[in-house]
Amino acid sequence: MRERAERAAEALLNTYAVNRPDPFPGMTEGQRRMRNGLRARARQLGNGVQAEGLEPLKSEIAYEQWHRMVFARFLAENGLLRHPSGVAVTLQDCTELAADEGEADAWATAAKYASGMLPGIFAPEDPAAQLRLAPEGRNALESMLNGFPEAIFIADDSLGWMYQFWQSKKKKEVNDSERKIGGADIAPVTQLFTEDYMVRFLLENSLGAWWAGKHPDSPLIKKWEYLRFKEDGTPAAGTFPGWPLTAAEVTLMDPCCGSGHFLVAGFDMQVEMRMEEEGLGEAEAAEAVLRDNIFGLELDPRCTQIAAFALALAAWKRGGFRPLPVPNVACSGIPVQGQLETWLKLAGKDARLRAALERLYQLFSDAPNLGSLINPADLPQNEMFIASYEEVAPLLEKALYNEHDAEDPASALFGATAIGVGKAAKMLSKKYVLVSTNVPYLSTSKQGEILKNYCVDQYNNSWADLATVFLERCIKYCTPSGAISIVAPQNWMFLSAYNKLRLVLLKDFNWSFVSRLGPKAFQTPMWDFNVGLFIISNQNPSKDNLFIGTDVSSIKASIEKGIYGTVQKW
Repeated sequence: MRERAERAAEALLNTYAVNRPDPFPGMTEGQRRMRNGLRARARQLGNGVQAEGLEPLKSEIAYEQWHRMVFARFLAENGLLRHPSGVAVTLQDCTELAADEGEADAWATAAKYASGMLPGIFAPEDPAAQLRLAPEGRNALESMLNGFPEAIFIADDSLGWMYQFWQSKKKKEVNDSERKIGGADIAPVTQLFTEDYMVRFLLENSLGAWWAGKHPDSPLIKKWEYLRFKEDGTPAAGTFPGWPLTAAEVTLMDPCCGSGHFLVAGFDMQVEMRMEEEGLGEAEAAEAVLRDNIFGLELDPRCTQIAAFALALAAWKRGGFRPLPVPNVACSGIPVQGQLETWLKLAGKDARLRAALERLYQLFSDAPNLGSLINPADLPQNEMFIASYEEVAPLLEKALYNEHDAEDPASALFGATAIGVGKAAKMLSKKYVLVSTNVPYLSTSKQGEILKNYCVDQYNNSWADLATVFLERCIKYCTPSGAISIVAPQNWMFLSAYNKLRLVLLKDFNWSFVSRLGPKAFQTPMWDFNVGLFIISNQNPSKDNLFIGTDVSSIKASIEKGIYGTVQKW
């Protein structure tokens, strides 16, 4: 699918003369505006508009076109695809409606409807999303998508697996090149679909354990197969006494959210908690959890879209289709280099907006390399913004949607980027009760200079691997008494390079749970490494603190490790 989509995208770029110094003489005014938007996006991605620099734009167009179709089929197969009037439609209905919509076929119509249903996910100003593939390219994708069985689009984890396979060629190309990894190479190399048993075990023994301590007679407890108890009937990982008193106050952040596996699992748990605790209906609870409880950050903008869609789909499965709060998911890796002057034009004469944009630009200057490692607290001087984000955001939106944007597609594109950066900055600044993730794995010997230098400067206890740096960063995301529940390598527990890290974590933080998973913990074919599951609280341990441990490293298959986790006795 990727190869067919990229060939079709390349043909489009040639049609719009994107890499030529001048447009074709016969191009219409609309085509010229599209060309200008595409060239602006190519520059924004950092490689310019010459033929050799268009690969990132080609890849982006291919993916945008593909995932609009995929999202449409996910919605259709789950009975959620809606006409703008609100009436449910099938793909067959879209065939009959295509002519009325001015679209070429059912898939284009379905994708249009899906885009309208998901305004917080598809960016209307992005030229990659506005394009329409030529018939031969579109037909090639449609024929393959039609051949996929319905079961793929009903399963909960298909979106994540699809994207991992989409990225497989890029991952192999980067690894085979043996070049230092930074920027656009980081995401494909470090992305790894987290196994369901890992997600459930970590969430059930953190979020679930807290709930069991507050509501020991709750019927929800019996649903959680991985929640473990001691002989006295209390949760094995403890009850997290420093956490809030109600589910409505418990925030969950995944700073490396990928396709949203942790977010969706946490969403489902918290919906049921709030239904029981507050007497909310299922739809009302789902909207409340989307608005108040679940947060995700991700270096890769594509994963950001997938995670937001996965949350919307999960919410619509609970109570049917209706308008939803925009999911609290943001891209922390948005490129901003070379855009400051364009941003400042948006500010006009507003000094506060101008100052805030300059501060945002400074903060995100290395975002494609650092992503969710960015910490606004590291900036010198008090506040990141001279005006708060809440004050600045409406000014930005007003600037973005002014009357001149129709004549200047670049201003809409760069203005939307500024808004996206602002949203990410706000989430990077906050603290969360529970931080759950599968950290990225990348040793310092493989890192590009920007990432390597940042890790050495900011994380001198853990700099030897991006995974351990993220372990520390996750703790910084936590509220006092908050907790991390993460998948991470085991090697930091014994290698001499991590002596200082171990000492700090054991002296200053409260450990609740450790599991040695060992090799073969993931189903994904890859160079294998030993990983573990860790639950650690952001509070000082008591002198008699005990934590629970388990070791399944001798079990040789991922599925068997997961099964053992449901039957194990402490």
